[in-house]
Amino acid sequence: MSRIHAFCKASIAPVRAEASDRSELVTQLLFGEIVEILEITDQWLRVRSFMDGYEGWIDPKQVQDLREKEVSRWLDGLVVEHSEFRIVEGPEGKQTLPKGCFRPGDGEETFQIGKSAYRFLDDEGDADPDSLIDFALTYLNAPYLWGGKTMFGIDCSGFMQQIHRVFAYQLPRDASQQVELGQEVEFEDREAGDLAFFISESGNIHHVGLLINKDEIIHAHGYVRIDDFNQQGITRKIDGVHSHKLHSIKRL
Repeated sequence: MSRIHAFCKASIAPVRAEASDRSELVTQLLFGEIVEILEITDQWLRVRSFMDGYEGWIDPKQVQDLREKEVSRWLDGLVVEHSEFRIVEGPEGKQTLPKGCFRPGDGEETFQIGKSAYRFLDDEGDADPDSLIDFALTYLNAPYLWGGKTMFGIDCSGFMQQIHRVFAYQLPRDASQQVELGQEVEFEDREAGDLAFFISESGNIHHVGLLINKDEIIHAHGYVRIDDFNQQGITRKIDGVHSHKLHSIKRL
């Protein structure tokens, strides 16, 4: 196998459960994300993300090969973009990068990934967000998308993963994995910034959100929204319906 590592050169690349465009979207790669290539077919690559270990199938046209030393060079000093959008010019022309993509943290106008050179065409965006909650609020009203990780569509665990990355917390991809992290908190001791996890009727952890205060939660459900939080779980502000049953509260 000649291809071992690659970086996502697309602004957003779908990762699918099987090697087919019709297969379920399980997550997304964002620009600059490094993957290990596990399997090659005529039209697809099975990859594992360096960032969270998640595996799936991608279109090989959306990534670019990297040598091992180029991987190490790119990962050194990498940061997560928190501005809404950045415009770069690369080997294939202008490109819009979404919030949550990866870029060097040195503030330089130009950068290189392997043999590919890029140049920012705009200034660095807004100042660093003051808090996790402030940054989470910038995603309000983003539509829900199973497997999504951007403002154009995001799911509950992808939302938690993306906002924590800006503050150097590397969460796994799924809520059922994220619940294994942190220290469990009693309901009476909950605080803003805690993660709340929710359980389905079949007993699976199927939802996660972030407390913005003791009585409200921001989460992706239909769209990124703020709802009421209580000892039973989530009650929708829009119609008073109890939508999610509380499993546990964790503090990272």
